[in-house]
Amino acid sequence: MVIDTHIRPALYAPICGDEKRFQQRCDEMNYHLMNPSDIKLLKKQYALADIQKAFLLPADCSAKTGSPAISNEEVAKIVALDPDFFIGFASVDPRLEDAAELLERAFLKLGLSGLYINTSRLQLYPYDEKLIILYDICSKYHKPIIFHAGLSLENNALARFARPVEFEEVMLRYPNTNICLTHMGWPWVQETAALLLKYPNAYASTGLMNFDGPYQIYEKVFHEDMGALWVEHNISDKIMFGSDSPRIRPVRAKRGLDSLGFSEETRKKIEYKNACRFMGGEGSDAI
Repeated sequence: MVIDTHIRPALYAPICGDEKRFQQRCDEMNYHLMNPSDIKLLKKQYALADIQKAFLLPADCSAKTGSPAISNEEVAKIVALDPDFFIGFASVDPRLEDAAELLERAFLKLGLSGLYINTSRLQLYPYDEKLIILYDICSKYHKPIIFHAGLSLENNALARFARPVEFEEVMLRYPNTNICLTHMGWPWVQETAALLLKYPNAYASTGLMNFDGPYQIYEKVFHEDMGALWVEHNISDKIMFGSDSPRIRPVRAKRGLDSLGFSEETRKKIEYKNACRFMGGEGSDAI
């Protein structure tokens, strides 16, 4: 069993009916030469990697763009098509006057399971007071937070706002809220590893598509940027599989992970056990 904790449903056909909106989404998120895909086809592709559950991450910078690239309502629509398979996260632009109300609605009315924030796109540091309001709501409702961390390939995104060490204050201030840094915070991988080691509520996900392919960049990140046994000996409980789809096919990401030669127990933790704990449970049936 594999849980993919990082899928952007930008190309899911049920939310791509409006051609103008679809083009706006692709321009904003820097997805090009890609077409909408039927969910049945996507799930067949996911099955090649034994993916049985998937986190769907939206995108909302609507204070600048006028509308979310992927809205909470669109994520909820996809989740409703297969609630056993899809786990929907919310995204709210904290610069909106009604940001707090929108996030509460996402949790209470739409049934979404956590918050996704890209501070590099927002051009806000993670401890900005506009964001603190959203973290308080996540703490109130016991919802985890997934942050984009490191370089973002989306347009108008500045990496300095998403450097891993910038999230330390949030981890310290909200010890009972699980926090995930995506992409291992690349290129600041060692900063991410340090936070995983120090903070019980800190997690990271493996979605990496910056240079070469998954085999090469996973080798670089997990065996060169970190010591060969850092994961096995110190942070095996803190890393979750994430494909970064649609930038990369999940089966390729999974094969890249398999190539690292981790022990079976560590692989199981990365593939699904850590994601279950991140969402608030220990067993494979927790989510």
